Formats: sequence, C-alpha cells, structure tokens
Amino acid sequence: IPLLHTLIPILHNSTLPTFLLTGIPGLEWAHTWISIPFCCLYLTALSGNTLILFIVLTEPSLHEPMYYFLSMLSTTDLGLSISTLVTMLGIFWFNAREISFNACLSQMLFFIQLFTVMESSVLLAMAFDRFVAISNPLRYASILTDFKIAEIGVAIITRGTLTLTPMVVLLKCLSYCHSHVLHHSYCFHPDVMKLSCTDTRINSAVGLTALITTAGVDSIFIILSYLLIIKTVFSIASSEERKKAFSTCISHLGAVAVFYIPLISLSFVHRFGKWAPPYVHTLIANAYLLILPVMNPIIYSVKTKQIRKAVLKVLHTTTTKK
Repeated sequence: IPLLHTLIPILHNSTLPTFLLTGIPGLEWAHTWISIPFCCLYLTALSGNTLILFIVLTEPSLHEPMYYFLSMLSTTDLGLSISTLVTMLGIFWFNAREISFNACLSQMLFFIQLFTVMESSVLLAMAFDRFVAISNPLRYASILTDFKIAEIGVAIITRGTLTLTPMVVLLKCLSYCHSHVLHHSYCFHPDVMKLSCTDTRINSAVGLTALITTAGVDSIFIILSYLLIIKTVFSIASSEERKKAFSTCISHLGAVAVFYIPLISLSFVHRFGKWAPPYVHTLIANAYLLILPVMNPIIYSVKTKQIRKAVLKVLHTTTTKK
C-alpha cells in the first residue's frame, strides 16, 4: 500500500516533459530534399508488405503455415513503418520536432519496441517452421495446424506486452531535468533514459534484460534450429533434394540477417559509440527501422517462387483491368 501511494502520484505526474526530436544533424537546411528518399522507402515498405498480406490472404495455394508466418512478418513490418512515419516526415517537412512524454512513450514501447520483439519472435517461429518442414515433412501439416499457428500468434503478442510493461512503469518513474533534445527522429529507449537526472541503472538493466530475453534468446534458438536443419539436410542422400531443402531457407536467412545486423549495430553505437559523430547515430537508427520493412518483401518476392508467382499474377491482373 505505501508503495502504491508513492507510485500513483509519479504515474500521474502533471509536469511530464515535452521532448524535441532530431532530424539529420547538420543537414537541417536539406531536410526537404532528404525527405524524398525517405518517402520512397516508406512507400516501398507500405506497398510491399500490404501486397504480401493481400496475396497470402487471397491466394488459396498460399494458405500454408510458412506463408501465415510470412503474413505475421509483414504485419510487424507495417507496424514498424507506420510507427515512425508521422514523426520522421513531420520533422523533414514541417520541422515539427515536439512530442509529448506520453506520445513518446507510446511510440517507443507500444509500437517500435513491441513490433521489434514481435518481429524477433516471428523469425524464431519461421525457423521452427522450416525445421519441421525439412525434418518431418509428412507430419508438417498436422503439427502446424491453423489453431497452433493462431496460438503462436497470441503468444508472440503476449510475450511482447509482458516484456515491455516493466519498462513503461520504470520510465514513468524517472525525473527529466536535463536537456529534452533526443538524438533521433523517433523515441528510442536508451536515448530517453539519457535525459533523466535520476539513477537509471535499473532501467538500463531491465532494458538490457528485455533485449537479451527476446532478440538474444531468439537468435540462439534460430541458430540451433539451423544446426538441426543442416544435420537433417546432410542426411538426405540425393544432392538435388539437399539443394531443394536448403533453397527453402534462403529467404528466411535473409530476413534474419536484415533484422539482426542493424539491431546489433544500433545497440553497439548507443552503448559504446560515444565517439561517433551525431549523424552516425541518426543514420544507423533510421536504417534500423527502414531497411527491415523495405527488404523483407523484396527478399521473399525474389527468393520464394510461390510468392513471386503470386505477385506477378496480381500485377498482371491489375494491369489487364486498366
């Protein structure tokens, strides 16, 4: 009870700060021109992922576990794109840098962080899907039923929510009396913590624990899945069958690389890159959230025959109607 009486006034603090977001440091004069490639990237991400979702939902031949997981991946990519679209283009077009604490918290944890955790979880589920498909193809459909896939989807959302809830409460409890200028065009957890004038060691520990128990643990299980896949594939006698089995994993491996390389780079720059110029932080941060939703539809459209055929079919139908 005493703890609740202490926390409630903090959680309803009426003097919550207003933060200032940052575009590209030193290139403020060119923000309008810089917005052009960013708009192209956003349009590519939104149209590409929407197209993937559309063809998976409307093409009966794609109503399989692998493509259901791909639709989950496209959903998280859409969430990541939309979560930063307003603030980033608002800065470039209108110099709208102000963002309230609650809006910042919502963008950071309930959109960016949540969809990042979900993306990591979906990639793990897709690795498990590939393992089952290769190691036990005859029981593939009976193991990954529609109900089981729905359960996995609910578990992914629940996991992300439970992981991020402590971070929300802890950030609400901090006092912000330093500069309110953030270093990115969106709210990022380590960036917000640096503006606090109170001890943030618990926040840092919780944030690092969340990262390790999600992306860290997921990466370990993805590696283990592929070690088992490799073991299974090498036990196949036919070289043609081995090649075919490996080819089904190429798209997923590309998606894993596109997810983890920018994430690891951004984490290292924030924790150990104090020497780096400000624009390095900004470029890596923007790449982290834009490369992922742009590249995933391209990777799956190019490397997955069924998706490529379905995309070409939709495009052909659209042009024919015109």
